[in-house]
Amino acid sequence: MRASAFVYPWDVNGDPDAAERIAGLGVRQATLASAYHSTRALTPRHPRHRIVTAPHAAVLYPMDAGRWQGRGLRPYAAGDWAPGDAYGDAAGALAAAGLDVHTWVVLAHNSRMGENFPATSVVNAYGDRYPWAPCVAQPGTRAYLTDLAVEAALRPGAAGTELESLGWYGLPHLHAHDKTAGVALGDAGTYLMSLCFCPSCRDGYTRLGLVPDQLAGAVRRALEPVWRGGTPAGGWEAVEELLGGELATATRAWRDSVARSLQTDVVGAVRAAAPEGFRILLHADPDSSHVGANAGVDPGHILTVADGVVVPCGAGPGLLTPFAGHATGRTVLAANFPVVRGMGGSPATLFEDATRAAGVGATELRLYHAGLASDEDLSLVADALARLG
Repeated sequence: MRASAFVYPWDVNGDPDAAERIAGLGVRQATLASAYHSTRALTPRHPRHRIVTAPHAAVLYPMDAGRWQGRGLRPYAAGDWAPGDAYGDAAGALAAAGLDVHTWVVLAHNSRMGENFPATSVVNAYGDRYPWAPCVAQPGTRAYLTDLAVEAALRPGAAGTELESLGWYGLPHLHAHDKTAGVALGDAGTYLMSLCFCPSCRDGYTRLGLVPDQLAGAVRRALEPVWRGGTPAGGWEAVEELLGGELATATRAWRDSVARSLQTDVVGAVRAAAPEGFRILLHADPDSSHVGANAGVDPGHILTVADGVVVPCGAGPGLLTPFAGHATGRTVLAANFPVVRGMGGSPATLFEDATRAAGVGATELRLYHAGLASDEDLSLVADALARLG
């Protein structure tokens, strides 16, 4: 199985051994961040630093000034954590080590944009804004995301791209000193807390025959048992039970149509600008009601649009199955495994995990993350890939 390791530019730049070390794992590809959200990252082998702090979402290359001239929503340049053409420098080193390089593009996840342009953010039923989550129903946000995807995906020499968070983002979000786990929301509570009531979404609900203020009130009432400690069991059926089947179906119809059209438009724009053979994958979850980095999608639809998907498999390969039912001989189904033990990964079981994933349709592997892993983690990864051949 073809394997790729996720990498940040700062893992490679300034470390003359990094590219060869990554290639030595037995991977054929590096999935290299070109546009990324804020983060604080460990670099356990770098000769110059051990911690890299990126305080805001940024593009990791010099943006095209002409593309963004005069526009309010535009990418932010990186600071000293990724100076100059950090992506291009790292891509060159990885390619010289014999690796195919694909871009890794984070889209609808940008806290600085939400702070500077608060009207772009998701607004929950209580009126709270989520600055990390741009509302993907807003025309200006959609135009920004489309152009960002084209620019960040099609970096010189890239053979493909992997688009993360191309859909709804909501409540789930790692944050400094996070204190949101006091009440277990479950999938249903998370969905209700992720419903957006910005002006664009209110207009969308109205077009479906709903009264937005009444819908927001119904959502707040549905959540009252959750705040009292009654974590709803189940997924979508629990949303229907809490909110009522008619209202639940209407909210999902709006959100599904928004996400589906955005995914179609963005992938289409990247494909129109890309050279022949350029591969476009989405980080995806097969339940379209789910939110986050692995955007909820309709498997049957997305595999007619993109060349494939990258699917989280840390809890097992089950999320691959809905995609496998719609795959063709050319579809890429990449099973994404965390391999950093300190972040919950299991590099020691990678061979067995990958074998199970292949059994339900996986065609490739993704390994998160070559730059964050310890030497021992990487040794276990190399052993597993050698066994997989």
